This record gives sequence, structure tokens and C-alpha cells, in this order.
Amino acid sequence: MYVAQPIEWTERGVVMLDQRRLPAEEISYTYTDYREVAKAIREMVIRGAPAIGVAAAMGVALGILHSSAKSVEALRSEFAEICDTLAKTRPTAVDLFWAIERMKRRFAELTGKTRDLSKIKHGMVEEAKQVHLEKRATDEAIGRLGAEFMPREGQVMTQCNAGALATAGIGTALGVIRVAYQQGHKLHVLVPETRPYLQGARLTAWELHKGGIPLTLITDNMVGHFLKTGKVGAIVTGADRIAANGDTANKIGTYQIAVLAKENGVPFYIAAPVSTFDLSIPDGEHIPIEERSAAEVTHLQGVRIAPDVPAAHPAFDVTPAKYIAAIFTERGVARAPYTESLRRLAASASHTAASIS
Repeated sequence: MYVAQPIEWTERGVVMLDQRRLPAEEISYTYTDYREVAKAIREMVIRGAPAIGVAAAMGVALGILHSSAKSVEALRSEFAEICDTLAKTRPTAVDLFWAIERMKRRFAELTGKTRDLSKIKHGMVEEAKQVHLEKRATDEAIGRLGAEFMPREGQVMTQCNAGALATAGIGTALGVIRVAYQQGHKLHVLVPETRPYLQGARLTAWELHKGGIPLTLITDNMVGHFLKTGKVGAIVTGADRIAANGDTANKIGTYQIAVLAKENGVPFYIAAPVSTFDLSIPDGEHIPIEERSAAEVTHLQGVRIAPDVPAAHPAFDVTPAKYIAAIFTERGVARAPYTESLRRLAASASHTAASIS
């Protein structure tokens, strides 16, 4: 089954598939400067919380690899600037900051053990590659756990794009659907277009079609109609940040789907890695919401589709935990009360990481 590869570390540099050009063109770029990687994240050449985390780790490694610093002290000063530049790209996706913090810890370990710059550079590159490998394994674990909750036959719905393009693995939400389909579930996926950036129409529909999974593309304002009449058995989406109480930020439009799902008795699930948890904040009111350019609402691929009027573009909304039936992670399935189950899964992940190191 076809699985897209949005990002790869190569000897030439970090190669990214330009997701802005899909589905019309499959064009990749090779980046050799961490500032180029930061720009690619900010301008959504690559997007999706886990994939952004992978890109950030690779961006940090790229900056260190090509540094002209002649001492550990000079490299340490440059390292701070590299991390700060990447941290300023997208405020909502917690995986971005998780990856940067992980690279900071590895940098501290390496510089505490050796003054050899070549060893430090090699160690940082290997850490970025390891982040990518772990994301792939995480997706597969989420897929296996979540597939058990999918109907044996019938329609399921997702939102935005939480596939391979968004995670650099097999996908979180689409990974669940993909594994269930491979296990013999006879699924048909309803894909809302996800205005204004059309991640559903351009990316999710493209991935499912490439993978041979049956789908129907619908407009965002058809969601209620299909949840009422379409015999939808489940909804599964990804997440960009999950608060301590289970409130979840995901692409704009997710909240209204969750509310309509509750009204129509359809279980609404989240599929996301433990790295998406932000247990430092009590609830969704504390999740920063990225406000993107109004031009993404008033224009479509550079063509104006609205008069010259003010337009809003909050890129995410927050779904309260009360609407979420379960959260699938690589460490297990969380259920209400989420303040307990999320903390338990986070502790499990920390214990495993400590054992490995």
C-alpha cells in the first residue's frame, strides 16, 4: 500500500515534499540550511504536528552539522539561535517544542562528554534520524490500537490530514484507518475538504486514493448531513496539542464535527502520540491558537474569491474532552477521566525513555 514520504534525511540535505503543490504536482526540495527548514515549516511546505517535530529535529541537526564554529563555546552560542529560530515557526503544535527540547537535551549530553566537534555533529544528526524512526514506530502502534475501535464495515470520517504527510510515518488518524483496512475492515472514508487550506481535499483524499482506500470527498458544510443520514460508524482525527484534562486542539472545524457527532450518537476519537500531550496546561483555554493570514481565506491558490473585506483565519479550534470517546496513543488508549489516564500514559512513556537511555 502506498505511503507518502514527506521528509527524509539524505547526504545532500533534508528533502521535503512540498505539500502546498499537492495533488497537482509532486515536487520535493532539498534544504541545507536550518533557516530554510524554519521557513518551510512556517510556510507549510511541511505540516502536521508530528512531521513538524521531525522537521524541527532535522533543522537543528542541519544547523549544527553546517556550523562554522571552531569551539564548543561558539557552537553552544550558535545552537541557541538555531533552536530559537525553529521555535518561532508554528505556535500551536507542541511536537515542535518537544523535538527542540529533545535536541537540546542531546546537545547538552554530547557537549558534556566531548570537545570533539565532529562527534557532537554526528551525534546530533543521529538523534534527528532517531526521532524520525521513532515517529514511524509510534504511528504503527497507534494504528494497531485504534483499528480495534473502527467498525468492521461502513463509513468513517476524519478531518484535515493526519496521514503519512502529517507524521512522517503511516499517519495517526489515517494510520488507524489504514491498519483497520489492511486487517479486513470494509471501510469507506468521508473526507471533509477542510477549508480554507483544503488539507482534506488536497492531501487526505490524495493519500487515501493512492493507497486504494475507498473515499468520498465532501464539503465542510455537509458534515452534519452525513452524520445524520450517512450511517457513520466512527470519527477519528489527529491532534496538535492535548491539555491535561483531555481538551484537544486540532485543525479548525474539528470542534463542530465533535459536537455534531455527539448529537448523532457517533463516537469521536483522537489519534495522537504521547509527545502531543501538554500536561503543563490544565485545559484547552490555555492552548495558543495560531492566527494565519486572512489571504488564505479570501484567496484560493492566489486567486481572490471574496471582496476586499476583513477575514479571520484561526488555524485550529479546541474540542472539549467531554466530546472525545477515547484517545489512541502508542502507549495505550486513554479514556475519561483524562486527567488520570493521560498522566498515566505520559509516565509510562517517560519510564520507557529513561530505561532506553
